[in-house]
Amino acid sequence: MTTPKEHTTTSISDLDKLGKERPHAFSGLWPELAFCFSIVMSQILAEFYISGSNVLLLTLVKELDVPAASTIWLTAAISLAITSTLLIFGRLIDMYGGYVIYNAGAIWLIISSILCGVSQTWLMLVVCRALQGLALGALLPSGMMILGSAYRPGPRKNLVFSIYGACATLGFFAGFFVAGICGQYLTWRWYFFIGTILSVMMASSSLFYIPRDYAEKRELGIRMDWCGFCLSISGATLFVFAIADSSYAPQGWRTPYILVLFTIGVILLGVMTYLEVWVVKNPLLPGDIFRVKFMTPLILALFCLYGSLGIFLLYGVLYMSAFMGATSLQIVAWTVPMAVGGLILSVTGGFILHKVSGTVLMIISCLGYVGSGLLFTIIPLGGNYWAFVFPAMICGTIAIDISFNLANIFITTSVPKAKQGLAGALIYCTMHMGIAVMLGLADIVETQTKWLDKWKSYKAVFGLQTGLCVLGLLIVLGFVRIRHAKSELTADEKEQLERGNLTTGHPETV
Repeated sequence: MTTPKEHTTTSISDLDKLGKERPHAFSGLWPELAFCFSIVMSQILAEFYISGSNVLLLTLVKELDVPAASTIWLTAAISLAITSTLLIFGRLIDMYGGYVIYNAGAIWLIISSILCGVSQTWLMLVVCRALQGLALGALLPSGMMILGSAYRPGPRKNLVFSIYGACATLGFFAGFFVAGICGQYLTWRWYFFIGTILSVMMASSSLFYIPRDYAEKRELGIRMDWCGFCLSISGATLFVFAIADSSYAPQGWRTPYILVLFTIGVILLGVMTYLEVWVVKNPLLPGDIFRVKFMTPLILALFCLYGSLGIFLLYGVLYMSAFMGATSLQIVAWTVPMAVGGLILSVTGGFILHKVSGTVLMIISCLGYVGSGLLFTIIPLGGNYWAFVFPAMICGTIAIDISFNLANIFITTSVPKAKQGLAGALIYCTMHMGIAVMLGLADIVETQTKWLDKWKSYKAVFGLQTGLCVLGLLIVLGFVRIRHAKSELTADEKEQLERGNLTTGHPETV
């Protein structure tokens, strides 16, 4: 690919051409397709393992005799492990490159998936689910980093990232479908064995088609921030654990160990923030990433919106099962509109992101989030699928697909190549921390409203979801502005331009 040193003058037409052409790292169409397949499989498998477990939850509780207080960990263990380690893996990616970390994560996912499938007790399954979370913690940010580094800003990057986003929807539906089939006709173990087969396919492709970047990354001399390493893992783990487990503790928030763990977690995260901002020279999460215009309010909005998504996915399934009498396969059928709509929206988005204002698209996404929560909040007992659940699924796919693609493109384009691992970690840390924290809050709402009947208790949870969506919408309306995702200089080229190492014939392109 043409580099800044090779071109001292970059015009709008040059940028347009560069934004559409195939990166020179790929010798042809098939190597590029194999590369993209390798990366999007991580997105498919992440959603596969998160969404499918919701469908299998009641089956697992029954067959493994899971205590009521531990039920949440069958689904929360994987998110907790991902959330606690994303920043660490983000730094490791910037140190050793995406190839090493991605393939290590792929191999570990194969091993941990097999262990999940052969688990004999609920505790063993929870531990193995956490091990899966470690694998996904390596795969997700490294996949984002590899894509962000391979493609420069422009229509081709928009299309690839849209397909990547579409695969989240595909993985979500695949998890539901496979879990539904296994739960009703086979055994829950086959859910993990099928995931193992998919993981083997991903690893077989990624080992050969992902560009090797170890030598390039080592030349940068980036080192691990051991202070941030210890504080981020311990602080995030204790903080999220206390919130998630508080609903099932003997005395709720008054349980001594909940208060102690929550307090320690907050203190550790506070100490980490102070040291990272004021003391550490090479912080795990550099403050300059939040100096990118509109980055901080966007992250706050996504934290609320992604958190509401976690509530929607889990409690939507529980509601359809408990109050609408849906079987596992019916739930699969009822979520088809979300899968199909997601594929259409994501692929279509790849062709319009450079033509439509990102701010407008983000507002539409937020309205989708609000609609998905509001419809479940107002659905009456015995409510019709077509009148409430179907439009909620359509709103849900509008919400997640647009916001996910926009956020990915905005953040990876705004960060230099040396920090692409950090960019991927930040995106997924926001998502999974939001889901973990808000699911914990949803559990608290459900527990504290048990004096009502179960239906009204679920309504209160959906009210929380809707409130989070409205808050995210207000933040976007007031503080977030995103431009068209057009062909432009990369973050590294802009930095060189500012230093005088790169000139452009058309200043308006910067």
